[in-house]
Amino acid sequence: MSSPAKIEPLGAVRERVLAALRQEIISGRLRPGDRLVERELAERFGVSRVPVREAIRALVAEGFVLFETPRRTVVRRLSRTDVKELFELREALEVYAAGLAASRATPEALAELRHLLDQAAEATRAGDAETITDINTRFHDRILALAGNSLLISVMEPVDGRLRWLTRQNEEWPQLLTEHRDLYEAIASGDPDRARTHALNHVQANYRSTVRHLFGELSERS
Repeated sequence: MSSPAKIEPLGAVRERVLAALRQEIISGRLRPGDRLVERELAERFGVSRVPVREAIRALVAEGFVLFETPRRTVVRRLSRTDVKELFELREALEVYAAGLAASRATPEALAELRHLLDQAAEATRAGDAETITDINTRFHDRILALAGNSLLISVMEPVDGRLRWLTRQNEEWPQLLTEHRDLYEAIASGDPDRARTHALNHVQANYRSTVRHLFGELSERS
């Protein structure tokens, strides 16, 4: 006799649906203003409505979606203020992390960063936006790890998904690759001040590119 089918725990189902929806938003398959309907999503994922409802609530807490009305949930449209605040946080944390990484990076860790840059170059040549976003996220995650500060990582975790979402909005891929190469060289030099300077320039350039893509040209107040 065949063994009975294993029942997936509700929590695991919720996390699976949550991860899938989050990735669809980050990748652009679900776009700002798109509606999330419990019944339709439950049918698509082959699950009950309970884990879908819980996943949607988690996405609201993470800042990806919002309840326009009690019965209407949509993917959030990022405002200029949302973007500005996220980049201000990114600037404060990533600049600090780059300085620590420059003083603590090992040859093995630097080799990992070089390998990611090689992969990013291939994806950039191919124009593969989803792969570029994934590799760029891993590149910044590795720099955070090199900083060797667990509190820094824990502070970044709640907004990590939204930062990846923002990264996906910047489609100036060759420029992004150049900035990452410059940042790598600064970290590899072992000079914390140089690394912080390049990290600051990178975040500010990324902010300008993202605002241009989302809202058009920068205003004087941006």
